[in-house]
Amino acid sequence: MRKPIILSLMFCVAACGGSEEKRERPSPLVTIDAASVHEFSDVYVAVGTANANEQVSVRAPVTERIMRLGFSDGDYVQKGQMLAVLAQGQETASLASAQARAREAEQQLSRISELHRRGFATNASLDAQTASASAAKAQANEARASIGDRVVRAPFSGYVSLRRISVGAVVSAGDEIAAVNDLSSIKLDFNVPETMLANVRVGQVITAKAAAFPDYVASGKITAIDPVINPQTRTATLRAVLPNRNAMLKPGMLLSVTITSKNRTAPAVPELSLVREGDTSFVYTVGSDLKVKRTPVKTGTRDGNLVEVVEGLKVGEKIVTEGVVKLSDGTTVRTGPAKSSGVPAKTR
Repeated sequence: MRKPIILSLMFCVAACGGSEEKRERPSPLVTIDAASVHEFSDVYVAVGTANANEQVSVRAPVTERIMRLGFSDGDYVQKGQMLAVLAQGQETASLASAQARAREAEQQLSRISELHRRGFATNASLDAQTASASAAKAQANEARASIGDRVVRAPFSGYVSLRRISVGAVVSAGDEIAAVNDLSSIKLDFNVPETMLANVRVGQVITAKAAAFPDYVASGKITAIDPVINPQTRTATLRAVLPNRNAMLKPGMLLSVTITSKNRTAPAVPELSLVREGDTSFVYTVGSDLKVKRTPVKTGTRDGNLVEVVEGLKVGEKIVTEGVVKLSDGTTVRTGPAKSSGVPAKTR
């Protein structure tokens, strides 16, 4: 008889204890905050190739021997600075001969002019000598130009490439003497999908970074949009110009380009406050009675840990920002101290 009595007492105690635990189970502790207003924008990242503002390969105009060079590897040269002098002995002699003939023709023209004035020379002889003097001057100018062609100069200010020729070498017409690069600014060419064309325009600001200088962000503007779409890739080529501080960026570098468009303000919530089921997102809004409601929302872009809410939520509505995994629709909650939601400085 004792065993049934003892078992009955144990079941009673267990049942009473379970009811007491169930009655004393507290409401979930969550963090509540208001949906804030935040500035969002659409961001597109591309890669592009850096090109010099101006770049030219300076080549020998004639086949001749190099007598002198006016630059060293990687030098900065000014516009008009001498880069190379080619042999010009024959041309110098031709110039001296042409100048002598020109002086003789001028003297003869002076004598015939005086005789013509006094009536001792015909108009025909005067015209013939005038033409002869002009031809002699032209020959002298031709010899002078030939000498000028043998002095190669920089077409604009910039940095020259590494030297690959030496004094005494014979260069053929068209051989490169030096490449001159104007690095005062960089022309950055990059591609965007044709679907992005509605979001880009000439004058739009872009930023670019090079892997070689991770802490340096260059800012520039789009200066041109190629009017022809590549039919194979369905992309358009854009060109932006970036100021090149201290010539840090080099032609040929691969740069990461960031384009921002459609700046707007919208309600924002921390990413941790979102509950996702497939393609649907929810937040838990909190009423004045501290009961939560599962509210579907349509989200947009992200900025850090903040998510844009396009539909379903208004600025200032109270939502659960931490502790959503413990909730279901209609649950009564307790509030804890609000934690920083990590809103960037541009939040309004």
